[in-house]
Amino acid sequence: MKFGVDYYPEHWPEERWAVDARLMREAGIQIVRMAEFAWAKMEPEEGNFDFGWLDRAIETMGREGIKTVLGTPTATPPIWIIEKNPDMLPVNNEGLRLGFGGRHHDCQSNAYYRQHVKRFVTVMARHYSDNPNVIGWQIDNEFGNSHLNLCMCDSCKEAFHKWLEKRYGTIENLNKAWGTVFWSQTYSRFDQVPVPLPTPNAHNPSLLLDWKRFASDLIVDFQRQQVEIIRKECPHHFITHNFMGFADKVSYFDLAKDLDFISHDQYPMLFSKGKYPVSPPSRLAATLDLMRGIKQKSFWIMEQQAGPNGWETMSHSPRPGQLALWTYHSVAHGADAVVFFRWRTCLFGTEQYWHGILPHSGEPERRYEEIKKAIQELAPVMDYFKGGLPDSEVGILYSYDQNWAFQIQPHHHELDYKEHLLGYYEAFYDANIPVDMLSEEQDFSKYKLLIAPLLFLVKPELVRKLEDYVKNGGHLVLTMRSGVKDWNNAVIPETLPGYLSSLTGIRIPEYDCLVGIEQAVRWNASGLYDLTEPVSKWADIINLNGANALAYYVKDYYRDTPAITMNCYGKGITYYVGTELGPEIMKKFITYATCKADVHQIIISPEGVEVTRRKGVDGYYIFVLNHTAISQALEIDSGWQNVLGAENLKGNKLVLEPYGTAIFRAC
Repeated sequence: MKFGVDYYPEHWPEERWAVDARLMREAGIQIVRMAEFAWAKMEPEEGNFDFGWLDRAIETMGREGIKTVLGTPTATPPIWIIEKNPDMLPVNNEGLRLGFGGRHHDCQSNAYYRQHVKRFVTVMARHYSDNPNVIGWQIDNEFGNSHLNLCMCDSCKEAFHKWLEKRYGTIENLNKAWGTVFWSQTYSRFDQVPVPLPTPNAHNPSLLLDWKRFASDLIVDFQRQQVEIIRKECPHHFITHNFMGFADKVSYFDLAKDLDFISHDQYPMLFSKGKYPVSPPSRLAATLDLMRGIKQKSFWIMEQQAGPNGWETMSHSPRPGQLALWTYHSVAHGADAVVFFRWRTCLFGTEQYWHGILPHSGEPERRYEEIKKAIQELAPVMDYFKGGLPDSEVGILYSYDQNWAFQIQPHHHELDYKEHLLGYYEAFYDANIPVDMLSEEQDFSKYKLLIAPLLFLVKPELVRKLEDYVKNGGHLVLTMRSGVKDWNNAVIPETLPGYLSSLTGIRIPEYDCLVGIEQAVRWNASGLYDLTEPVSKWADIINLNGANALAYYVKDYYRDTPAITMNCYGKGITYYVGTELGPEIMKKFITYATCKADVHQIIISPEGVEVTRRKGVDGYYIFVLNHTAISQALEIDSGWQNVLGAENLKGNKLVLEPYGTAIFRAC
């Protein structure tokens, strides 16, 4: 199973289904995802199940050799469920109950809704357990999407209290961990703790962090209920869920533990910024690398962009070649299957202008032909590296807890955890150095160089793990605002970086939030001040306590004090970066750190041309991807063997057309 499409037979006349199935088969489609929003059609009233239409759709696809992944439709409970119990509608963070419509109009802690979910998913799973054309399940759809900080109803409040009691044991422990003596917020019972509705000022940051953790755990538990049902009723089917990259309402590391593999929805035009109609390629790559890192294994794309995006407004149309490029890009970063969203652009509803492979007319046109060609090219070679990872020498820690803590207290109004992390990622991306994203729970030892950005929250076991990593020869990069708080979001009463002081060989007695203040750093690793560049947002004022300085601040009362340090610890090295670097000094620093760690780039390429790899059964498969609208030329390694797309190779010089791609094998 390599290529598929999301299909909604309920949107189209039944006599059209066979036409669609034939066109899919001709394009190389092997999989369809169906039914994830069709609860009302499968159960128009309580206990009255109608799977006949879906049975016929599955059979129609099966006749063309196309298998089905079914979605549990729990993101769209029908109106009759809401009418019987309106209390299951979610309450927003202003205390207002929202209405029926859209999707995810449900409270996932609501016992009444949970009963309906259990009842329906059990019936659906039993019905399809022995269907030879059904191979797997997607639970719900895009958990956390639409929910923001929802839900804050009485049911969620009660569930939050139980979660807190399980976490802290006694109310005295909670009071101590949160420091509730501040502003007279001491509690005598768990049921006194509020959900974070608006207050005259601001909530305790410990309460806010635990609320985010609770909300994440609630989603994990909601998914687990369905996973357990399907595991029992359909033991031979796989189970997945479609993640959303850097979305942050639920910890994907936790959500993934109950799944066979994760899936992801990749929309290059959805989160573009500023003047760019497409997200920067480095951001798209980082998203895919995070998805691969969630379980440290290959994954599926469950929704790959197939046309212009749009609900109320639209993106522009993907240019010729971009849909194929994005397909190659997903595969290059670890996707073993790519499922396009959607088959045909819908004629009604909210997503009338979220375009699919086919336009509204249903007639195959340019997008169909481009995707068909990409499938025909890629499918034959994907078996060579199925399950293969890039064998990265660099890891970046990604933490939902750190991200949530900075959402609560960003310090500087422009400081953003994800953006800070991506600044480091992009430096490696630009150098064509493969990177893995990983959690604090995963293995550090396989990486020569580990980046732990904004390690704001620390706990003893994490500190010990980092110390062991460096002692044994690892090279670690810590950045500003590290070691500030414990895991309960309370400040550690030690000179910064607190528990990380021995590891870093520095003390930070002061810091400066760079609001309306200019600061710059000069690079001095070679003993020559060969580059000075502005920095932003924050400046840790560092005293050396065994470490050496690599760069210095150039302004204000802490002029000529260290901004970047290096400390030898055991067999390894710890770097500390006390500010948010500009791109040129970031490049200098990453070049220095990778050289020290003996980390190597794949090759040098022009700006806009990405080179990455996956390990295969007979060597590495190197992907060369031109993300630009112009032809690009580069020198490739003489030992690389052309697998796909290098028709313009002359000697070692490769020329790629606009949005062009090539794959090589390196032994």
